[in-house]
Amino acid sequence: MYFCTFTCYDWLWLYEIVNGYDLVYSWFDIMKADGYYTVAYVIMPNHVHVILYFPRLAFDLNKIIGNAKRFMAYEIIDRLEQKGRKDILDYLGESISERERKKGQLHKVFTDSFDAKGIYSNKFFYQKFNYIHLNPVSGKWHLVDDYTKYEHSSASFYEKGECGGYEPFDFRRL
Repeated sequence: MYFCTFTCYDWLWLYEIVNGYDLVYSWFDIMKADGYYTVAYVIMPNHVHVILYFPRLAFDLNKIIGNAKRFMAYEIIDRLEQKGRKDILDYLGESISERERKKGQLHKVFTDSFDAKGIYSNKFFYQKFNYIHLNPVSGKWHLVDDYTKYEHSSASFYEKGECGGYEPFDFRRL
């Protein structure tokens, strides 16, 4: 299992602006079809935290996250165009480097890197599991009063047995 985080460029609230939460759920479905599973998640307005389970050893995490970000970037740009958000499109276009421009990239939707940490102990698993689920109510966020009521999180699945935006792979089955 891995705890992964990736972020929209400059912490812009792109998922919220384009109502792009479904894009992450579509990625989860793609991974599931490939035999990889989403154990826990939270989709914040500008970043994603997820615990992924890879039952097979043959996987390329960089490629999996890179493909996800690329797929979502195209859709986010398309939705920004549909909404007429020229201000954001111009900003994302001005933010790409010359090297990226030469490769054909037109907009900077996500930060280049992502965080990934292997999960090798129960203590670390539960630390990240709780961090993910409490994210919508911690720090500056306060997106809801009760973390189990945040729609784009697996918290309600684990705490109440209710499926919110996406039903995760229940790690308790392992």
